[in-house]
Amino acid sequence: MIGFQFTKRRGKANSDITLSKFQATKKLLKTAIIAVSVGIAAAIVDTKQAQAVTITFDDLPGSQNPIANGYAGLNWENFYYLNTTSFTPSGYVNGTVSPENVAYNGFEKTVAISTVNDIFDFNSTYLTSAWNDNLTVLIEGFIGGESGQKKYSQTVILNTQASTLFTFDFLGIDYLRFTSSGGNNAGYNGKGTHFVMDNFTFNKKTKPVPEPITIFGSLTAGGMMLTLHRKYKQQKNIKQ
Repeated sequence: MIGFQFTKRRGKANSDITLSKFQATKKLLKTAIIAVSVGIAAAIVDTKQAQAVTITFDDLPGSQNPIANGYAGLNWENFYYLNTTSFTPSGYVNGTVSPENVAYNGFEKTVAISTVNDIFDFNSTYLTSAWNDNLTVLIEGFIGGESGQKKYSQTVILNTQASTLFTFDFLGIDYLRFTSSGGNNAGYNGKGTHFVMDNFTFNKKTKPVPEPITIFGSLTAGGMMLTLHRKYKQQKNIKQ
């Protein structure tokens, strides 16, 4: 009888130890999951901390020239700028938001703004038609360059009388393209499908690349989670 009670107590003690290990393993698994989640969330927050920058084009020298690559940390394709202080009456003058320069699509060409190693958010800009009322402008945002994935597409209609602020919120792109077409001549001393742009607002960001320590930490946490999950299942079966 005494031997039976001793065996019973020892069995209960072993059961208590198994239960304690089971609960500890469960807690460790939960902690590992939380740690990985926090790390991922921190990386996401870090990519959103870039501050908005507004390009006015007013610091560019001269009266009319192409916008050079590297200006404001961006690449500019077929974009020109113009000092409108003494320019002929037109949408160029009416579209000037911050004196004295505006940007425009040179020779009516399709134009683009891009980055090489970074991404950016296209927030908003003021747009005006230079010569034609009811000018159509298609704005497209890509990731992976011009031949990459198209993420955004928006069409706006412009007139020559005054600039209009358009909000786009194209997030995480590296290539932004503008294509103008159509419209009716507004009666100014000029013609063409040129459009005027001023006060271009964007957020430039660095492409999120995990640091080696982050990769190692994630792999370690992932391995820990897998091991703990297996132990969790084994101890759960023992408990049952």
